[in-house]
Amino acid sequence: MQIILLEKVVNLGNLGDVVKVKDGYARNFLIPNGKAKRATTSALAEFAERRAELEKLAAEKLAAAQAIGEKLNGLTIEIARKAGVDGRLFGSVVNFDIADALAAKGFKVEKSDVRMPTGPLKTIGEFPLEVGLHTDVIVGIVVTVAAAQ
Repeated sequence: MQIILLEKVVNLGNLGDVVKVKDGYARNFLIPNGKAKRATTSALAEFAERRAELEKLAAEKLAAAQAIGEKLNGLTIEIARKAGVDGRLFGSVVNFDIADALAAKGFKVEKSDVRMPTGPLKTIGEFPLEVGLHTDVIVGIVVTVAAAQ
């Protein structure tokens, strides 16, 4: 399916690019989330009229993400969980738990923005993770998992 991107999408393209993607990806993710439109002649004409407005909105989103990123960069979050004697957790710490801890500190972050390359945290310790606030703004945080008393 041919689509026109209404914002920058990782590994796909920038604002205004006309790209071909799988039908399901377009129908189920890009179009419902407002990231793209079908590339019809009327949609292309409408995009040409609204291009300046969309670029301004994209610049505002980037500036807001950079402002939050400056405050969030290097932040240490502590999460307490029940653990065994050997330091392994009963359960695990996932991106949802980290997003909740960030929300408690005043940062509104979606759980999908928390990047955990090694998967859920299952032991006690300090773990450097990344938070992708925008496609161009990725900040590092440190999550300290401690044993609950």
